[in-house]
Amino acid sequence: MTLTTILIVAAALIGIGLYGTLSQQSFVMLMMGLELMLNGVMLAAVGFWSLTAGGLPTGQLLTIIVMAVMAVEMAVGFALITAVYRNRQADVTEGLTTLKH
Repeated sequence: MTLTTILIVAAALIGIGLYGTLSQQSFVMLMMGLELMLNGVMLAAVGFWSLTAGGLPTGQLLTIIVMAVMAVEMAVGFALITAVYRNRQADVTEGLTTLKH
């Protein structure tokens, strides 16, 4: 697999994630779009490090850090979505007119 192929797949993931983030109204679909975008960035970083730097462990470390940040981001995001749904019964972005209660 060449670097060009990996970067094309990463760009496709970022593009699909961006489209999903901007076009969906559901909070869950919005979070899935963000997750796809982060996966595309992570794939590009791993591709760069494995094919240009000879597989040094710094690329693997960066990937593990990004995966940990993704897990925290998703946990906090879903906690906020659950809190908003419990208080307002809104499961789409247009159901919220203001964040003040």
